Amino acid sequence: MPVKEQAVSEFKSKSGFKRIFSAFFYSIDGFKSAWKNEHAFRQELVLVVIGIVAALALPVSSFEKLMMIAVLLLILVVELLNSAIEAVVDRVSLERHSLSKNAKDFGSAAVLLTLIIAVATWSVILFNRFYY
Repeated sequence: MPVKEQAVSEFKSKSGFKRIFSAFFYSIDGFKSAWKNEHAFRQELVLVVIGIVAALALPVSSFEKLMMIAVLLLILVVELLNSAIEAVVDRVSLERHSLSKNAKDFGSAAVLLTLIIAVATWSVILFNRFYY
């Protein structure tokens, strides 16, 4: 039985330093596009920046600062993934379809869970520092 050769996208990157260099600029383009086109990303980014400044100023341990900042950055990571899912779904079809709705709702639920994780993390750290 002959082995099928897998198709490779013409957009698939090459290897080496050029790939790393290109990937960095693709990431910058992603941030620019998210800032320009995604209202939720802009809102969350503003909150994350404020949160990072607050975390750095709070009298908590370095590890707690790291955790507080990490959960904030995780919100942005999941929001970017959610935006990517939404873009792909819209690229495939703008028709209303239950599977398209599910994909978008799943991404939104992932963002919500990440927000809950961030609030829980901050709450535990701040409660232990100021009320325990």
